[in-house]
Amino acid sequence: SLKMASDSPESLMTLCTDYCLRNLEGTLCYLLDNETLRLHPDIFLPSEICDKLVNEYVELVKTDSIFEPHESFFTLFSDPRSTRLARIHLREHIVQDQDLEAIRKQDLIELYLTNCEKLTAKSLQTLVSFSHTLISLSLFGCCNIFYEEENPGGCEDDCLVNPTRQVLVKDFTFEGFSRLRILNLGRLIEGVNVETLLRPLASLAALDLSGIQLNDVGFLTQWKDSLVSLVLYNMDLSEEHIQVIAQLRKLRHLDISRDHLSSYYKFKLTRRVLNLFVENLVNLTSLDISGHTMLENCTIPSMEEKMGQTSIEPAKSSIAPFRGLKRPLQFLGLFETSLCRLTHIPAYKVSGDKNEEQVLNAIEAYTEHRPEITSRAINLLFDIARIERCSQLLRALQLVITALKCHKDDKNIQVTGSAALFYLTNSEYRMEQSVKLRRQVIQVVLNGMESYQEVTVQRNCCLTLCNFSIPEELEFQYRRVNELLLNILNQSRQDESIQRIAVHLCNALVCQVDNDHKEAVGKMGFVMTMLKLIQKKLADKTCDQVMEFSWSALWNITDETPDNCEMFLNYSGMKLFLECLKEFPEKQELHRNMLGLLGNVAEVKELRPQLMTSQFISVFSNLLESKADGIEVSYNACGVLSHIMFDGPEAWGICEPHREEVVKRMWAAIQSWDINSRRNINYRSFEPILRLLPQGISPVSQHWATWALYNLVSVYPDKYCPLLIKEGGIPLLKDMIKMASARQETKEMARKVIEHCSNFKEENMDTSR
Repeated sequence: SLKMASDSPESLMTLCTDYCLRNLEGTLCYLLDNETLRLHPDIFLPSEICDKLVNEYVELVKTDSIFEPHESFFTLFSDPRSTRLARIHLREHIVQDQDLEAIRKQDLIELYLTNCEKLTAKSLQTLVSFSHTLISLSLFGCCNIFYEEENPGGCEDDCLVNPTRQVLVKDFTFEGFSRLRILNLGRLIEGVNVETLLRPLASLAALDLSGIQLNDVGFLTQWKDSLVSLVLYNMDLSEEHIQVIAQLRKLRHLDISRDHLSSYYKFKLTRRVLNLFVENLVNLTSLDISGHTMLENCTIPSMEEKMGQTSIEPAKSSIAPFRGLKRPLQFLGLFETSLCRLTHIPAYKVSGDKNEEQVLNAIEAYTEHRPEITSRAINLLFDIARIERCSQLLRALQLVITALKCHKDDKNIQVTGSAALFYLTNSEYRMEQSVKLRRQVIQVVLNGMESYQEVTVQRNCCLTLCNFSIPEELEFQYRRVNELLLNILNQSRQDESIQRIAVHLCNALVCQVDNDHKEAVGKMGFVMTMLKLIQKKLADKTCDQVMEFSWSALWNITDETPDNCEMFLNYSGMKLFLECLKEFPEKQELHRNMLGLLGNVAEVKELRPQLMTSQFISVFSNLLESKADGIEVSYNACGVLSHIMFDGPEAWGICEPHREEVVKRMWAAIQSWDINSRRNINYRSFEPILRLLPQGISPVSQHWATWALYNLVSVYPDKYCPLLIKEGGIPLLKDMIKMASARQETKEMARKVIEHCSNFKEENMDTSR
């Protein structure tokens, strides 16, 4: 299958840029007076590298919560003798007046400022320093850039009450910007005179006036010989506007689309208007009329529509005015219009809501500047992914990832995007996705969980994480994902379904991972969080999945991790264990999980004295007779007691029950188990079992250990024979057979274990030459 470009590995340039930005001090910079970043004096970087450093920096600050922004980052580019900037794209609150001021000596060719709401009129003055080189400029959504702060005159007291007020700058124009060809003033603040502002520009080629209301656009005709692209999104049009547009004969791209939900528009697009465009704008290759309601019938009656294969030939067009086109359009925006559902549309690319292709085209076209439209398009994609099968999976995923990154704080996009991701990453699409792409999904999901404490987003994100192999695929973000889940579980008011998914994920994350991971998560408060959840459930007298998963997670996180076992005891874990046994005597799954965990605690020699009470020993002894969950509860209870017995008679500091009586019950229990039992347990190491073999102080512990090994190598030879051989179990068993204190039946069993392993070895020997 065709791989998309962004699905290939990162370039060396990208990897180096990323590394340098994350380690500025260790690579390009040093710290002056312990606070200011300075470039090393022997560094000279060309614009290809500097542009990438600045653009990637903005991207990292915006989308990577772990990345720390630097106060003095932009000052690194203040001297054109050591760094050159040419084309940069700055976004949102990341950029302030002093940042632009810092790079004012650079000869910028392209400067995109998108939604930089912290920029004020100070930055207008800085722009002037780029005026002799700037070819392309965007001030889209920089809503404060025409405001300056002014101290009102008059009394001192008044100044304290109202120290500054915002005043609109009216005298700024693009005088002196002689090379400027491309300009985006989208969402410009009301009150700025656009005509005066733009008049000095000699030959504009592209102009974007999205979201600005202008009653008179006659001044546009001064560029009728140069303007090739005009965007008037969400401008309420009139007949005068149409007449002016029709004179701009050089136009190749015209966008008069609108958000049909945003306000009431008087203007209705008609067949006559479209005919006028087709006749006059002969160079048109791209037209966007999304969101318009058609007052007059623009469509060919369906009887006349030529059926058969769909065609993009203008002559066959189902939209009558477009039959006059000389050639098909490259792009036609018909999103949220009835026209997109017609059969023959004379364009190579159409945005609309008819099918997957049109919807993806809409997301692609509108993500950057029109989140309100994009969230509705992603909602349509969500339905397609949920109900049908997506045919352009990689493209769909990449577009949703881009939208989620671009609009991290837009609730609608975060809700619809996270829901779409859930369906786009499920198992049927698994084979088509690379590691890199799946990692990108995980990153945006975690960003969503971090910046949005909203129930729907949190639930969607948790559900999406369930589509991944855990812990393997989440390991590269291990710390962060655990912190986020614990954060969800520690919230005082909780959504039941999110709680269930989050506990399930927590449990999966601590299953089959290294001990240092478990220790780190333990230190984050994992043990405490699970015990709190158990406490809450006990208070409500409910034993549900959350209760079972919490005990299971504790079982996993204490496996061969003494620190976490100790935490369990310190936070009154044993008290909760007894209360749960008493409250839910019939819950077999729960008993198995709780005893599995206590087995881990009993493996830690220093902690065993805390289990040595009459109450606990009686409970463990009684559970030896349990038939819950096959042999699991009885097996685990016997395991706990085997470790306690291993400490010898002198450690038995209680009168009741007697040690001998408990030993007798242990022998009886082991003899009652079926050696072929299939198991609900997973050993990563036999070390805790093997240490019970070379000793004579507790033959019953020796027998339990040998039975455990025999059962596992018989039922699961492929997994456990190699493990036992690797961990040196065979010589230990052979030594034990020679011991006088070991019981005859234990020795018999040990011989069978050795035989099993040697047979397994012979069968699996590599006989190929």
